[in-house]
Amino acid sequence: MTGFVYMMSDKPRGVIYTGVTSDLLGRVWEHRNHVFRGFTSKYRVEKLVWFEQNPNIVLAIQREKSLKRYHREWKISLIEGLNPTWEDLFERIGEIENVYRPHPSTRMWDNYN
Repeated sequence: MTGFVYMMSDKPRGVIYTGVTSDLLGRVWEHRNHVFRGFTSKYRVEKLVWFEQNPNIVLAIQREKSLKRYHREWKISLIEGLNPTWEDLFERIGEIENVYRPHPSTRMWDNYN
């Protein structure tokens, strides 16, 4: 199962939320429509500003945990590397290919058997 790591924001260089999902379109729709009460609804975090596709959900979860430890400026650099104007990428998800390429020493799916 493919996994996605994503970042959402309220405005350029504003609040940054990092999440993981197997259904990027559905999950972003939930954030944008405040389906669940929480951080993103409280701070009106509705713009998908960055996402990355992973080969499986285990690696996506691992990558999300890693990104959550990143300093804010590192996250901003990552976002601006893909999306320098901080535009909402929701409508362009199918057009953008941003596949995570793990370091050779990263444990792969087969290592979790």
